Amino acid sequence: MVPREHKRTVLHEKLQLLRSVTNSHAVNKTSIILDASKYIEELKQKVERLNEEIECERNMIAETILPMVSVETLEKGFLINVYSQKSFPGLLVSILEVFEEFGLTVLEARASCTDTFRLELEAVEGENQIESINAQVVKQAVLQAIKNCTNSTNQE
Repeated sequence: MVPREHKRTVLHEKLQLLRSVTNSHAVNKTSIILDASKYIEELKQKVERLNEEIECERNMIAETILPMVSVETLEKGFLINVYSQKSFPGLLVSILEVFEEFGLTVLEARASCTDTFRLELEAVEGENQIESINAQVVKQAVLQAIKNCTNSTNQE
């Protein structure tokens, strides 16, 4: 008799736990189990919806390949690093034109434009430069040049 009573108590405790987890207000076993079943279906739908959102976000990120640009200020110039997961025709030229516009002279540069785009260069301000250039301004100009280049490539 004791084992049957123990099983009943254990079953009752588990049903109450299931009831609390599923936020059910049901009283009898059948209703609790039906509420739990509905709750599980709702969770499955939420998981599917979240997976779809994640996939959509991944696709958006893959489509908008954001370049990474860092500009460090040196004593008389800048150390610039550019990385993009995708290379575009004319990208290197567009970036170099930015330095020309600012009157910066490229002392040393390493570039790779195969599948990805990598550029590391050191540029110094020209001797006739009246105003000192801010690293943030250089970074924004490089980012804008990349954006312009990628937009013109995507429109073709």
